[in-house]
Amino acid sequence: MIKIYGVLGSPFVRKVLVLLDIKQVPYELVAQMPFARDENYQKLNPLGKVPTMVDGDLTLGDSKVICRYLEAAYPDLPLYPAEVKERALADWYEDLCTGAVAELAAGIFFQRFMRPFAFKQEPDEELVAKIIDKKLPPLLDYLESKVPAEGFVFGDFTMADMSIASPFYNAGYAGYEVDASRWPNLAGLINRVKEIPQVSTILAKEAKTLGLS
Repeated sequence: MIKIYGVLGSPFVRKVLVLLDIKQVPYELVAQMPFARDENYQKLNPLGKVPTMVDGDLTLGDSKVICRYLEAAYPDLPLYPAEVKERALADWYEDLCTGAVAELAAGIFFQRFMRPFAFKQEPDEELVAKIIDKKLPPLLDYLESKVPAEGFVFGDFTMADMSIASPFYNAGYAGYEVDASRWPNLAGLINRVKEIPQVSTILAKEAKTLGLS
């Protein structure tokens, strides 16, 4: 059985679990905190990041790489576009949103959720304001121009939609929401992705794990 090393609440682990659930591929989630300096885990992934996937004799890190492998290994119920240019765009959106967008969303989550609840520290609201007011808006403007007002980016739900929406669920745990009056297409997509049954199930598990339900 496939093993996924990671923790509920990670936007990157979330992507992989949703893909596996939609494709109905059995897996075991092995609890692993990121950057825990766990020597045994670093033998699997020297970066210490999550997720890491172990499928028999194959070990992969990075959610993008894992999702692309699983898409090829389990092609039924495809979650990437088939057309070449759309597939390239999907890869680009995934790279953008698991990179720069996720880093900024994680900054909000860390300051407003992790610092008060896990470390008993006050959040750096000046830093949060800089993220929300200065750093995020250009990226949100770009995504707003690429996201449809209805449905999903490539018609049917794909991992591009999941990649775009996933970081904002973490920011949401810290009280941030995309302003629907300024970015209606993006805010709508985030809500539509949340309604995918496999996504809503994972989010419910996360909320319970994080003490939010």
